[in-house]
Amino acid sequence: MADPTTTNTGIPVESDEHSLTQGDLGSIALHDHYLIEKMAQFNRERVPERVVHAKGSGAFGELEITEDVSAFTKASLFQPGRKTDMVARFSTVAGEQGSPDTWRDPRGFALKFYTDEGNYDMVGNNTPVFFVRDPMKFQDFIRSQKRLPDSGLRDHNMQWDFWTLSPESAHQVIWLMGDRGIPRTYRHMDGFSSHTYQWINADGDRFWVRYHFKTNQGVDFLTQADADSLAGSDPDLHRKDLFDAIAAGDFPSWSFEVQIMPFEEAASYRFNPFDLTKTISQKDYPRRKVGTLTLNKNPENFFAQIEQAAFEPSNLVPGVYVSPDKMLLGRVFSYADTHRYRIGTNYAQLPVNAPHAPVHSYSKEGAMRYAWADPSVPVYAPNSYGGPEADPQYVDGKGWPAAGEQIRAPYELHPEDDDFGQAGTLVREVMDDAARARLVSNIAGHLADGVTDEVLARVWTYLGNVDTELAKAVESELASLKNGG
Repeated sequence: MADPTTTNTGIPVESDEHSLTQGDLGSIALHDHYLIEKMAQFNRERVPERVVHAKGSGAFGELEITEDVSAFTKASLFQPGRKTDMVARFSTVAGEQGSPDTWRDPRGFALKFYTDEGNYDMVGNNTPVFFVRDPMKFQDFIRSQKRLPDSGLRDHNMQWDFWTLSPESAHQVIWLMGDRGIPRTYRHMDGFSSHTYQWINADGDRFWVRYHFKTNQGVDFLTQADADSLAGSDPDLHRKDLFDAIAAGDFPSWSFEVQIMPFEEAASYRFNPFDLTKTISQKDYPRRKVGTLTLNKNPENFFAQIEQAAFEPSNLVPGVYVSPDKMLLGRVFSYADTHRYRIGTNYAQLPVNAPHAPVHSYSKEGAMRYAWADPSVPVYAPNSYGGPEADPQYVDGKGWPAAGEQIRAPYELHPEDDDFGQAGTLVREVMDDAARARLVSNIAGHLADGVTDEVLARVWTYLGNVDTELAKAVESELASLKNGG
């Protein structure tokens, strides 16, 4: 019998996997002290580089809205003809600052829009799904992808041990081990919000939305062999490519598209639309063109403008809100908290993070504060001296109905929900024969690097649940590699 998990003060905890929510679709409770402890502790594990997405690069540009989606959202930046300045940061996930750009890893796709209603941030990846669906497991997932405490080495056995004990990871693992696990450049990859968000129009009507950024340069990738070679000869390949392309006037762009689901249809949809490990079928909800994102200006100082850029999904403007996606709800706390630790209490005053809209905040003091209100403005609320006042119009009715006891449990299943179905569809129906062959080779090569027989026994079940032919092909390929074939 394993020792019980406890908090840092030795108090036993009831779940390592599920956050405390108000019923199945309810908000995460702030008094889930173990979740808060896990996130806050995790955010403080590294100084000063990011705990996750440590190595990256970025540039400035603009989002131009060319279509009319005002029927779905009143957000100012999404209105027809609007152009909004922005900054983007692309990154790897698991590697440190000095790691090569060409490791097999998801790529971060973070965007900050300087709107006239305040900053709107979107933290996404180059994949439409993720490895876990509950923030309680996020810290453990990342640690499994990092380094062993004794040797300081990355360990494939640790990765597969976590993945095979977390079946919800299967969909993202197939994406990772496929061609898009190593994009040729940042310019040649798509971006996704992955999370489902809520849009609210001027009449208060609500919709569920997922964002897609489809590269206009075409999707392209590196083979594992090429990536391994470039890791030694050109470890900053992606950073250099993005900077050089923009410097030469070859501005990369993405078609900004969305999937929109009527609010009421979420409850009966065949997949849970708030499950970060699943996509929403484009056959059911086709992508709708909204505009174009273009990067056209390099940073003048990489550290000040890219390394200190702070992206957080809690930065939401009127007309956009969160959903019952548990990972999104956890990130609303976690990202801002890690910025306060990594950069400092007043990180939002740094030029790259400062909004272009006016700020009327009661926040005060703290380390490195260099902007302040006129002394005549009160520093407390409510007050009778003309200080800023909250406006009830921004309530918007932007929540969602939820009821039930506070529980630690997975989402209730929708008709076609399971952890392996969409991963199997990706293998059988999306990939062609050549892509499937590369997938087999990539997985087998990854497994050959130190994965134990005990974990391998679970790998065959895990892959078999995705696709039986895939499991057989990987097992055969791995045997050939071990025999020197």
